[in-house]
Amino acid sequence: MKKIKISSEKIGEIFVTLTEENPKTAKAFYSSLPIEGRANLWGEEIYFRIPVPVYKEKGRVVVKKGEIALWVESPSFCIFFGKTPASTEKEIRAFSDVNVIGKIEGDLDIFKGVAQGEIISIKKAL
Repeated sequence: MKKIKISSEKIGEIFVTLTEENPKTAKAFYSSLPIEGRANLWGEEIYFRIPVPVYKEKGRVVVKKGEIALWVESPSFCIFFGKTPASTEKEIRAFSDVNVIGKIEGDLDIFKGVAQGEIISIKKAL
């Protein structure tokens, strides 16, 4: 499995294992790395626009804590580390369909310290 590294001043470094749920999306994203963006916060989700076209593959709205995905509607990188404003008592929900491409390894609480506008970097983990 391929891995990527997410980093910022507040996060430090954290690793993600890419999954096979949306292989075309994961491959296109991995091929486009490195990418950098400014964090937008939506509840306990961090997201930012990316220069990668995203087409619905096996899109879903319900996600799990620790999953990363690409938003189909407005190509963006998404980190789900807890509930969003669209979540229910029992489910973490994205705003609309996302293609899940990976799972974070490590402590998700580090994302709680990320500030709006903070620069997030994503690179291939070698």
